[in-house]
Amino acid sequence: MEHNLIDGREKARIILEDVETRLRALLELGWNPRLVSLNIGDDRATELYVRNQKRTCDKVGITYETRNYDSRVTESEVLATIQALNADPRVTGIILQRPIPRTLDLRKIQNAIHPSKDVEGMNAQNIGSIVYGDFDLGPCTSLAAVHLLRSTGLNLEGLEVVMVGHSEIVGKPIALLLVEALATVTLCHHGTRNLNIHTRRADAVIVAVGKPGLITGDMIKPGAAVIDIGINQVEVSGPHGKVETRVVGDVDFESACRVAGWITPVPGGVGPVTVAMLLNNTVVAVERQKKRYEENVRQDIQ
Repeated sequence: MEHNLIDGREKARIILEDVETRLRALLELGWNPRLVSLNIGDDRATELYVRNQKRTCDKVGITYETRNYDSRVTESEVLATIQALNADPRVTGIILQRPIPRTLDLRKIQNAIHPSKDVEGMNAQNIGSIVYGDFDLGPCTSLAAVHLLRSTGLNLEGLEVVMVGHSEIVGKPIALLLVEALATVTLCHHGTRNLNIHTRRADAVIVAVGKPGLITGDMIKPGAAVIDIGINQVEVSGPHGKVETRVVGDVDFESACRVAGWITPVPGGVGPVTVAMLLNNTVVAVERQKKRYEENVRQDIQ
């Protein structure tokens, strides 16, 4: 079967065009989005992600500021920084880069970011809002995965979707987003028995586990859509026997692409759309802050 490659870079470009249009309107009114990234410790993968974020922000005109902290920073110091950023009207968005040192309480720190400035959609309030159909500030990767699934043209209503991976910031929010669209969702995880039985009957399979090659072609229903969120670094033999590092997903692309109707590559699939969703969330946050400010002004006048 000939598959249709889902080009994440092209999908991201379209999203960013809309972001730029809305951003210009905000800038003309004096609203200048300013995104602050909190980087704790030394992680090479995070450094790459931060560079991609900054490059994309520079491209569309969003001010991107990085604040780097040693891995020995205390929790109280991080919380104090976040409180100051929450109170600073010049800061419209805050990002906490993951991973953070195990000495810090990730959930506590993440929830310290005010929901209106939580442009990654990781605050418990923003994730919880998905239950009520409000996903404008949802988790970026979850929004990206569902956006790419929609881009196939498949009707989500009644669609049989298997979500492999049940993390709080990816798998569970994706399941909620799809249920809101009236898809029929099966959420699988490390406790699931006979995973292939579930994936073979699915019209769409979304994977976010962090295990290279977990999903193979014989586990996929012919013509199904496959959205691969996994990002894994593996060592492979290159020319002349030299060992090289390669980035792969959770899906064995070579076997899966022969069966799937649509499939995302890694890299170049979910990743670029996730960054685009981050910038979209950044603009949404400013639009909401602007609306709230105008409402307060009207109340003061009255």
